[in-house]
Amino acid sequence: MTERFETVVLDSQGLSAWIAQDRGVLAVLHAFHSMGADLVVGANTIVEVSHARVNEARLNWTLSRVKVAAVTEEAAKASARLLKQAGLHGHKYAIDATVAEVALRQPGPVAMLTSDVDDMTKLCGGRVRLVAV
Repeated sequence: MTERFETVVLDSQGLSAWIAQDRGVLAVLHAFHSMGADLVVGANTIVEVSHARVNEARLNWTLSRVKVAAVTEEAAKASARLLKQAGLHGHKYAIDATVAEVALRQPGPVAMLTSDVDDMTKLCGGRVRLVAV
């Protein structure tokens, strides 16, 4: 990876893959860590990855290594504006919009590990480098 990034945001699939110790994701995260990038997840991404089969100890260890960005009223309103600008609406896109909003407010350049490149492209435009998980 020749580009340098200040911040890397993980969506639920990016965070889940890290928790599951997916080798490909671990290699990408190592590359970002080597360049000094900060890792960030939105607070509601924690809810999205939590389920009965998640390794809670591994989740807590992973969260201790990232910055957790709050989803405030202001952030929710900004997320709603992103949805409107992208022509999207409804619960299917709600968390994606908050993840996009988190990415857009981080120090740049910003990359995002995501399983939903199509929707994130609509929400972030060209302002965030999307890395498919």
